[in-house]
Amino acid sequence: MGLKEQLHKDMQMAAKERNSLALSALRMAMAAVRYREIDAVTRKEMPQGGTLPEEAILKVIAAMVKQRRESIGLYLQGNRPELAAKEEGEIAILERYLPKALSAEEIETAVREAIAETAARLPSDMGRVMKVLMPKVAGRADGKAVNETVRRLLAG
Repeated sequence: MGLKEQLHKDMQMAAKERNSLALSALRMAMAAVRYREIDAVTRKEMPQGGTLPEEAILKVIAAMVKQRRESIGLYLQGNRPELAAKEEGEIAILERYLPKALSAEEIETAVREAIAETAARLPSDMGRVMKVLMPKVAGRADGKAVNETVRRLLAG
């Protein structure tokens, strides 16, 4: 079963169980995936009636998680802990569909390997390192954390 079908099945289950938080999060995920499919058809990246590949669906879900993390910070600044808690619940639901995130140590190991592979020595080599590294960690590590690690190791 594909990721899109799993999202749909879980959305139906949440509706049957009357789990409003899960239902809301999964409906938004399905809508975002459908929007991305329509966008891909419009741009002629995909034929009419086609479905997004799994990695594109993962990117949509990862973007939703990132948006919610940013919202949590804003809600806490605005003294709205109940809205921040709702966002945290939605993150927990959406993260079930993402691959296991890399730990800080795993990110550092991957960065060191990419630096060795590109023979990078200076901070100006950061672009080459990121070009090699990002496809390897895509969907499993936050780009900001990867960027900071590369910067720190190249500054050495």
